[in-house]
Parts: sequence; C-alpha cells; structure tokens
Amino acid sequence: MNRAMNDLHQHLSLQTRRHLLSTAGVGLGSIALQSLNGSSTAAADVRAAHNPMAAATPMQGARAKAVIYLHMAGSPSQLELFEHKPELRKFHDKQCPQEYLEGKRFAFIRGVPKMLAGQFSFRQRGDAGQWISELLPEFSSIADEACIIRTVNTDQFNHSPAQLLLHTGQPRLGNPSMGSWVTWGLGSENQDLPGFVVLASGGKTPSAGKSLWGSGFLPTVYQGVQCRTSGDPVLYLSDPKGISRGLRRRTLDTMRELNEIQYNRIRDDETQTRIAQYELAYRMQVAVPEVMNIGNEPKHVLDLYGAVPGFVSDAESADDPRALYKGDDPTFANNCLLARRLVEKGVRFVQLYDWGWDHHGSSPGESIDGTLPIKARQIDRAVAGLLKDLKQRGLLESTLVVWGGEFGRTPMMQNNVNKELKKGFIGRDHHPYAYTMWLAGGGVKKGLAYGQTDDIGYYIAENPVGIRDLQATILHLLGLDPHRFSYSYQGLDNRLIGPTNDGQVVSGIVT
Repeated sequence: MNRAMNDLHQHLSLQTRRHLLSTAGVGLGSIALQSLNGSSTAAADVRAAHNPMAAATPMQGARAKAVIYLHMAGSPSQLELFEHKPELRKFHDKQCPQEYLEGKRFAFIRGVPKMLAGQFSFRQRGDAGQWISELLPEFSSIADEACIIRTVNTDQFNHSPAQLLLHTGQPRLGNPSMGSWVTWGLGSENQDLPGFVVLASGGKTPSAGKSLWGSGFLPTVYQGVQCRTSGDPVLYLSDPKGISRGLRRRTLDTMRELNEIQYNRIRDDETQTRIAQYELAYRMQVAVPEVMNIGNEPKHVLDLYGAVPGFVSDAESADDPRALYKGDDPTFANNCLLARRLVEKGVRFVQLYDWGWDHHGSSPGESIDGTLPIKARQIDRAVAGLLKDLKQRGLLESTLVVWGGEFGRTPMMQNNVNKELKKGFIGRDHHPYAYTMWLAGGGVKKGLAYGQTDDIGYYIAENPVGIRDLQATILHLLGLDPHRFSYSYQGLDNRLIGPTNDGQVVSGIVT
C-alpha cells in the first residue's frame, strides 16, 4: 500500500460523523443550527478546535463559577454526624425487625443483626437549629452557611459502582467524570492551570480508582490532573536534567509541527488534544509550583485551616494507613487550602478525595467508635476554615462546595465478624436508601435542612434526592442545562444525568 493510500485508509478509519460534517462543508451550518437550538455541544466543539480550555459562556444564568467537591471515600455514617435519631436508642442492641431485612441486599450483614443507636451526642446549631454531632464542633460554628440534605439515595451499595455513579453518572467504567463534563462545557478561567484538579488524602485512592476523574469519551484534555502537596506537584511535569527552558520550548515547537501535519492528514481530534496538553504542561511548569506553595500563606490563614506546609504523613505511603491515622494530621487541611488557592486562580473544578471513611467495625482501624472521631477531627477544622476563608474573600457566593460520600450506613450493626458490640469494633454496613450530604455557597440556600427520614434513619419520609437529581442541580447552578447539556458519542447524545428524565433540579435548595 503506497503512502497516499495509507493516509486515506487512516483518515477513513478514524472518521466520525462530526468530522464528516466539518470536512463536507456543512459543519458551520450545523454548528449555527445547534447554537440556535441552545445546544452547548456546538460551542464546546468550536472552542475545542482552537483552545480547549478557553472559558465559555454558560447555557443559562449561572449562580456558581467553580466547584470544590469534598468526597469522603468509603462513606461516613450519617447517624453519627448529621442524623439525630433518639428513637433508635429504644431499639439499641435488640434484633433488627424482619421488615428491614426481607427482600434487602447488604454488602456484609448476614442473618439478623442488632440495631445500633448513634454513638455520639447531638445539639442543635446555628440560627436554623441544625442537628449536628459533637464530632463536628468547628463545622457547627458555620452550619448556617450550609444546606444539609438528609435524603440522598442511590441504587448502588458497593463502593466502586456507587462512586462511579456519583461522579460519572454511570455505575460502570468508561464515562466522563463530573469535573470533565464541567470543564468541557465551561472551560477554565486560567490558561496556565488545568481546569480540573484532583487532590487526594487518607493514604489510598477511592475504590473506583482514577476513573473517577477520567475524561471517558470526552477529549483527554478534560481529564482531572492529580496534584500532590509534596515533591513534584504533578508527576513527570519537570524537565529532565540537562534540558533548559529554551530547549524545551524548541522541542515543543517541533512536536507541534509534527502533530499538525498528522492532524491535517487524519483529522483526529485527539491530535489537537495532544498539542493542547503539551502546551498546558509547559505553562504549568511555572504556574503549578507557585499556586501549590501554601507556605506563602500568612500564619493566621494556615491556622484557620489547621494547615502545615510541607507536611508528609506516614499514612500516605503505608500499606494500611488506617492504623496510622492521627486526628491532627493536616494533609486534608493542606488540600482544602490548596482548593481555595486553585479556585481563586480560576480553576473550574477542584475534587478532594479523602480515603478512610468505611467504618465496618470488622477490623482494627475501621470502627465508628475508634476511627470515625479521628477522621472527623482531620476534616472538621479544615472544612470550616475553607467556608470561612471563601466567604471572607468574597468567593463563596460564586463557589459551590459539596461534601459527602457515595452512600450511607445502616441503622443496624454489621455482624459478619462481630455479632456482639465490642469496643473498637463497632461498625455499620453500607446503606443506599437514605444518607446525608451538604452543599454551601454557589446559589444554594443557607441554613436549610432539606428532606427527612423515618424515626430510625432507614427510609426517606419526604423530599428524596437521587444521585441524578444531585448532578442535575450542580450543573444547573453552574449555568448548564442538565437535560440539554450533551456530547454525541457512538450515535447517542450522552449526558451526565443519563438518558432518562430521572434527574431533576432540586429547586427547593436553590436560591
């Protein structure tokens, strides 16, 4: 096969419907028509062809410009943090009624477990009288800034599919993460930093792994960039020894020329993405170390979060980090401070994952009575500091802060290992039917307790909020219509909220 025929074969093998429209001369007409119909897809495609991360105009009125999403991987117990259920005390240590077991599937509970009352005390906090646990004294001081949703529910009860559903819209691999969707639709306000940044703590990545910040079928330039608080902020970003800044620039210029030749022959969008990624990495070499250096912050700001510049926890590299958890570990606090710095610099979506919230009580270091208070201490001051700092800088109104896990915990104890309550081994199984998340800033009502569960926190009594409802609300607050915001792939108009109309904006929490 000669070179011309080989080029033609490559071109045809990679041709997509969108490529065909653009090369057939009707691409601009198609784009104009889509724009008239209010689709963001066309606008994003035009932007992607020139500058993939350029800031874009929202589809509708936006209340938030950026998101800081705090995910507690493993799922914290709502019954120890936000759900005050005194009625549950009446059933404590008694066998669970059959009505809560028949027809149900549990990850670990076997047979008939015993009911488990909340292990910590609650008080009403703030002007709104929100019930909040003694484990969160600092958050209690700013409770009036948050909208606490007590009726989030999911149809997944294992970690990986539940995390994937929450962050990508599907319980299986291969779909873009929420941060990728948002940056594809809105771009970034800082061309020297990634539009989507990921920060992790707790010693491990979430169960679903790095797919939670992957770009799926979207161009790879929109995948999350994981940054680190010690060493190189981004792996492999630094130039190799002996490579000067000037030589790096000349190398990239040559690579750009080669990639442009390849693109003109094949018309593969990933070639354009590759060019953009090389250029972004070059700019990041200067911008990222500066924004990641929290040592530049004054002492009163560091103290507000409980942050310690340069700190590296032994738990971050341990085989089982749970045995090394300390309440004063500042790793998560450092990440919260970094999140504020990144949003302040124009980053669109900052995702924090904190591992270690899976408190089954079946082994050392994962108990509600022992480990949960440690994890709560690690985040309490940092989260409160983040909200206070954003507010005093005038950023909270334009920044949506989201906190929560992938599901909740059962009102009964987990019994597959310990059938009796035992100090240091008290735990709860996964519970998808009702759990708590909270949102703050970015167009969300303040001091609101939304939704209500039954007397023991098992079922939702009023105002359920499904995962797709949550996703639809986040997109809505960012100015993206969750029902029209789509990406054409394999003949389908794919959406974060999925193909049905299950996802609806929770208007009761929006200002």
